[in-house]
Amino acid sequence: MEAFDILGDPVRRCILELLADGERSAGEITAAVQQRFGISQPAVSQHLRVLRENGFATVRPEGTRRLYAVDPEPLREVDAWLDPYRRFWNSRLDALGTELARGKRQRRTTPTKRGTR
Repeated sequence: MEAFDILGDPVRRCILELLADGERSAGEITAAVQQRFGISQPAVSQHLRVLRENGFATVRPEGTRRLYAVDPEPLREVDAWLDPYRRFWNSRLDALGTELARGKRQRRTTPTKRGTR
């Protein structure tokens, strides 16, 4: 499977977002995903398997629990693939940052009428 096929699924993206905060048990992941998407435990297990088999997640046993974590290597490959396209949005993000800073500066230096903002 291609990386974007894996990342194109909203359930798998949700799981990776959960794992980005640190290692989580299969039970924690299942509860969070079930709450958000309303899918069964076996369906969540299938998504975890796809992430694991395609290198996006690692798993380690701890007693009776299975703990999952992000494997950053495939994400680095996605980042490298995106690199030539950053020019399309970096300059716009820089311009947005400039405008936001200008707006904050203007609000600080412009006197406001009492009771209004």
